Order: sequence, then C-alpha cells, then structure tokens
Amino acid sequence: MEAGKQVTWEWEMYNISAKVKVREVEENKRILIEWLGSPTSVEWVFTPYGNGATLVSITESGFGGDGDAIVKSALDSTGGFTWVLAGLKAWLEHGITLNLVADRYPKGLREH
Repeated sequence: MEAGKQVTWEWEMYNISAKVKVREVEENKRILIEWLGSPTSVEWVFTPYGNGATLVSITESGFGGDGDAIVKSALDSTGGFTWVLAGLKAWLEHGITLNLVADRYPKGLREH
C-alpha cells in the first residue's frame, strides 16, 4: 500500500469488495486508510513488543448516525477486526489457517 493510492479489498467467499484510499503509511509503524463511500477511517498502529513481537492496535473513527447506530457500527467493526487479527495471529505464530472470517458467515446459513 502506498499513501495517496486507492486499493480494492476483496472477500471472494462473499463475492464483495471495498475500495480503500490509503492516506498515510509509516513503514513498520502506522497505516491510515479511509473506506471510500463511508465517513469512517481506520488506523493501524504497530508497536514493538517484547522479543521480536509486535502489538497491533486498530482504531476506526468517524461513525455517523444516532447513538444506537454509532454503537452498532463500532461493535461490528470491533468484531470484524478481532476475527481477522485472531486468524492472522494463528497463521503467523503456528502456521494454522483458522478460516474465522469464512466461518463467521457460512454460505447458506441465515444470520440469527
């Protein structure tokens, strides 16, 4: 990713994609993007931690709507990023592919 560029993220299992504008990239420190068509931006901060480890913090901001809508959006965002980070941690540390994102919303199953 490069600052000023636009990228498209695709989730093939759901046949959806999202366009993202890359605002800032500080190598090994920080990435700031905005979702195109959305008022929100997302910042990843990478902090060295311990013996060769990195703590990843993600903040999404700019949610709109009334209080209930903002809370719902924030919870959805927190959940989504949590699933992705948990899967990445398992893959990076143990070589295990957990399929957490795909399993969260399996095809043919209606959300309850």
